[in-house]
Parts: sequence; C-alpha cells; structure tokens
Amino acid sequence: MSLTYRRLTEFNVAGRELREKRRLLVYGSCIFHEYPDILSRFSEGRVALGVCLEAEHLNVVALKLASIFARVDLEEVVVLTVDGSPHCIQLHHAVEEARKVTGRQINVRHFVIEGGEALEVSPEAVKVARYLSKIQRLLNKT
Repeated sequence: MSLTYRRLTEFNVAGRELREKRRLLVYGSCIFHEYPDILSRFSEGRVALGVCLEAEHLNVVALKLASIFARVDLEEVVVLTVDGSPHCIQLHHAVEEARKVTGRQINVRHFVIEGGEALEVSPEAVKVARYLSKIQRLLNKT
C-alpha cells in the first residue's frame, strides 16, 4: 500500500472518506518516514491523518479532533506515536480531551512504537501520564 501524507489540520472535519470509513488513525508525522511499514499496517481500513505537535499547537489539534467527533459517527479512533516523545504524548492527550469535551463514547485505542514494535497502552495510562504526582507515587511503591 502506497501512503500519502495528509495533515489532520488540513482535512475536512466531516470529509466524505471519513464519513464512509468511520475509522480514524491519527499518528505522529515522523512515523510516515521512520516506520512506514507499521503506518501502512495501521492505515488499513482507516483514514490516516498525520500531526506534528512540534509544529501544531495542542489546542488546535484538540479542537480539530473535537470537531470531527461532534460531526462524524466514528466507530474507532486509533492514535499511533513514537514512545518517549514529549511532543507525541500530547496527541494521546488531545484525543482523550476531545472525547471528553464532546461526550462521545468513541472506541479509542492508543499505540506507541518502541523498539520497532507498536505496543498498545490503555486510556488509563494516557490519563495517568498527565499527573506527575501520581507517577511519582507509583514509582515510590516499586
């Protein structure tokens, strides 16, 4: 499958392809070049849109996602980023925030690429990652 890079912020929030597929992949843009095989696999059957949170502001991305969630009856949203990036982690937070503010019960799955493998992380892990005090308490327990 040959992929074309498409930016989330340049995609129509209720675009025909998204209304038809009803499955969205939002990914960190560096994956397009760094992990094309993983991206290709995750793109199957989904509208794949890239985001770089070094170039875009979190609020712009979260509003764009909320606008999509409010207008399209999505079956699934998948978030795919590299692990350990202080910018990419914001994409996971933006999706969860958009889900929260819209009140939509969308099936969201989060994946991070570590060591060349895509690993699924829970929405709870994404939530905890926002709270350094909670992480510190977890570290203190080990």
